Amino acid sequence: MADAQSGHEKTLTSLLPALAGANLIYGLGMLESGVTIDYAQLVMDAEFARMVKFCVPGIAVTDDTLSVDVIAEVGPFSDFLSHDDTYKGMRGQSRSTLIDRRVREEWAASGSTSLYDRALVEARRILETHVPTPLPDEVAAKLKSIIHEAEEELGVH
Repeated sequence: MADAQSGHEKTLTSLLPALAGANLIYGLGMLESGVTIDYAQLVMDAEFARMVKFCVPGIAVTDDTLSVDVIAEVGPFSDFLSHDDTYKGMRGQSRSTLIDRRVREEWAASGSTSLYDRALVEARRILETHVPTPLPDEVAAKLKSIIHEAEEELGVH
């Protein structure tokens, strides 16, 4: 079973190369150096990859994103969280579908599920309900042609 440490490690080992310009994140769902594939880990890793992709373009630092006017308007020792500008800025942030950010009491009241448990439920839901979009006919024909050519070349029939 995956754990929070593997999630943290996978985030770091994908975030740093992505920020350095790598354009491929691989190993999603892999455990034990790729010996084992875990569907819940795959779902968690897809979430981590979305978050990494969110970070790569960077964060705009402008008077607007820093809310300079709002800071002047609200003043020190006041409530910024309830300001409309904070709500507007929050909408642009990365949104996790698996990470539970509720306070402990609410999390406990709803079953105290771990990230892995929630990912496993999502993996099962996907496996039970996903209907892949069929390939366009020309793409399917091209793939069949490539396979046929490889089989001919290798003497496989």
